[in-house]
Amino acid sequence: MSEEILINVTPPETRVAVIENGVLQELIIERVRQKGLVGNIYKGEVCRVLPGMQAAFVDIGLDKAAFLHLSDFNSQELASANNSDNIEHYLKDGQKIVVQVTKDPLGNKGARLTTDISIPSRYQVYMPYASNSGVSQRIECDVERVRLRACIENYLQKNTVNGGFIARTAAECVDEAVLCSDMTFLHMLWESVLDKSKKAKSKSLIHEDLPLSIRTLRDLYKEGIEKVRVDSRETFLRLIEFAETFVPEMVSIIEHYSGERPVFDIYNVEDEISKALDRKVKLKSGGHLVFDQTESMTTVDVNTGGYVGGRNLEETIFKTNLEAAQTISRQLRLRNLGGIIIIDFIDMQSEDHKKQVLSALQRNLDKDHAKTKITEVSALGLVEMTRKRTRESLEHILCEPCSTCGGRGVLKTPESICLEIFREIIRVVRQYSVQQIMVLASEQVVEMLLDEEANMLAELEMFLGVGIKIRAEAEYNQEHYDVVLL
Repeated sequence: MSEEILINVTPPETRVAVIENGVLQELIIERVRQKGLVGNIYKGEVCRVLPGMQAAFVDIGLDKAAFLHLSDFNSQELASANNSDNIEHYLKDGQKIVVQVTKDPLGNKGARLTTDISIPSRYQVYMPYASNSGVSQRIECDVERVRLRACIENYLQKNTVNGGFIARTAAECVDEAVLCSDMTFLHMLWESVLDKSKKAKSKSLIHEDLPLSIRTLRDLYKEGIEKVRVDSRETFLRLIEFAETFVPEMVSIIEHYSGERPVFDIYNVEDEISKALDRKVKLKSGGHLVFDQTESMTTVDVNTGGYVGGRNLEETIFKTNLEAAQTISRQLRLRNLGGIIIIDFIDMQSEDHKKQVLSALQRNLDKDHAKTKITEVSALGLVEMTRKRTRESLEHILCEPCSTCGGRGVLKTPESICLEIFREIIRVVRQYSVQQIMVLASEQVVEMLLDEEANMLAELEMFLGVGIKIRAEAEYNQEHYDVVLL
């Protein structure tokens, strides 16, 4: 499988596209005005303790107060209060506290915080308050897992370092000297953060994570990536400098793209982004998926559509569901959909088919950097799953609710609005003594009032004994109207 990473840099934003076999799999966008906060460390000030929720709101200098739950406290703090389940034993209003962002502000919700701070590097994650160490689950070789764990334990004992480390996937088969150097760097960085936290004012940033372009090398690079193309000369030089220090094996694959066509046009990334904003996703077989994103969850509906192939109905359904499982996993990454996700596969009678579809879904989700968890097919034929959400979805980054429908996705018909106007006219005439009324409405509604509803309008004038004038307002949307007394 060939894989490339494309980095498009402009002054207002940086975009990273992960391409596998010529197909866009993942897109990360970071804008100057909406920079991601995950990983940043702040010195916050508790502004409100909520005993009923065992949580607190912490002001870290953002527009909205961030949220800190008792379950997100580090083990040392919990031990200091004998693992009390009362947050008032740990925090009080006005208290200064060092916290780290684990989730960006999403919609109307503020950022999610933790005091169990972790600092990542290329090969390790340092957790200064942890009581043990670990190895990434993606490293499957038992011998390598034992070697990495021994390397970490030896380092901690020799250097009397508090906390623990987690060996990341990239640490597999890396020389022990390189891993020790990486751990030393992380420990020194943490000491620097501690020193800054003592001097910093409340509601201020202490430590900021790397910019997206460099985080890409740190977090997304893995064996098998053939090229990292970046269209900014300045960013290219920064990446080379970072790679020479921390990821020497990447230097040869980082390439400055200077072609006349935009770098994203190489694999039609812009077209794929546009498609990722549609509700409907077509399958090659002729079936299709429908994605609906709500505040509480995302639903995915699988339909056979025009696909009628196969020897029988069950075979047709099975093939459609198999293709859907692969496409859904890609779309979840591409759209960055997180939280609770409900997948309504087409009903299958065969238990073997259900297992194969679930296995295909899990196999494709294993490629995802975000943590996922899926359940068995329910009695209603639904698959429930979760995907860890740390930043806004692609739709929320690129779009805003429709100013006409308010995000509902539907509008009342002109006929419905005409009937509403008639009811409003009757209400106004009975409430006030008037001789004439002016109705202001959109062009579509006015056209119906003067055409299909003209007879009804005339009857209403005679019945009420008032004159009714109609005027179209170009700025009014289809649902907007006013009944004005003259």
